[in-house]
Amino acid sequence: MSADDIKQRAEQFRQAYQRVYDEIAKVIVGHSDIIHGVLTCLFVGGHALLEGVPGLGKTLLVRTLSEALDLKFNRIQFTPDLMPADIMGTNIITETPDGKRVFSFQKGPLFAQIVLADEINRATPKTQSALLEAMQEHSVTVGGQIHRLEEPFFVMATQNPIEQEGTYPLPEAQLDRFLFKLIVNYSGREELATILERTTRGESPHAAKVMDGSAIQTWQQLVREVIVAAPVQDYAIRLVLATHPEGEFATPETNRYIRFGSSPRGAQALILGGKVRALLEGRYNVSFEDIRRVYLPAMRHRILLNFEAQAENISPDSVLAQILNEVKEQLA
Repeated sequence: MSADDIKQRAEQFRQAYQRVYDEIAKVIVGHSDIIHGVLTCLFVGGHALLEGVPGLGKTLLVRTLSEALDLKFNRIQFTPDLMPADIMGTNIITETPDGKRVFSFQKGPLFAQIVLADEINRATPKTQSALLEAMQEHSVTVGGQIHRLEEPFFVMATQNPIEQEGTYPLPEAQLDRFLFKLIVNYSGREELATILERTTRGESPHAAKVMDGSAIQTWQQLVREVIVAAPVQDYAIRLVLATHPEGEFATPETNRYIRFGSSPRGAQALILGGKVRALLEGRYNVSFEDIRRVYLPAMRHRILLNFEAQAENISPDSVLAQILNEVKEQLA
């Protein structure tokens, strides 16, 4: 592939990405980093976990994304009494035209292409675990039968960091299935002014559909073709290994505050997220800076802090920021 072809393909991706971003921005005020994080998950083929207090637009963001994409969308409100069959579906007895009774599979709301798992931490572990197979294998198993989910398939989950009574924290195995964990913060003064203008004057902007599933899969394939040089890949590997206590690349902060470090999925998330950032910059190769820019959302849910960190009110982001500062891009 010539340099001109590479530049052209990168520009086509950037334009397609920007069209989706612009449609979402018609509805969502601010939160640019969150939108970019969600779109990175979309074009990589990963899942996103959004965490923030109520009322910050997490659900609205995912709904708006579904409006901008020509994909099947379902919203599942997770509650303590929600059962696995309520989201996956179940076998029911139906009567055929000739009077025979047979089992037939009735699909649940999980059979969509974009699934909003709203307040996922309010469901019991049994129901949360029902998502594991769907997120990893893009299929569900009911009654010994495997049912494939339609591609592309994304889970966009939200959770509330407060009101912990009656909630069930996501197990590490399930957190690891999310490509990014995105922290939704409060809006600023100007953003709040814009929100009030829109919501108190009868305005109701909507996103137009600008991309379908086949186009998304085409761009996903392009993302995976982006080149990663050996030094950049090694940098991502060392950033992941630096989260392992007492490991070869562990930093003093790692040994002091981290109980368990990232799995190999953390390195995969860094590389894939970096590839999207590279294409947005018009490049067909990942840079060290691309890896750095996706480090926090890719890793913050993949480390488990110890009691000392909790006692000192140390956050995963602060530990990761220190690791990012200490790990050099290239070994001397």
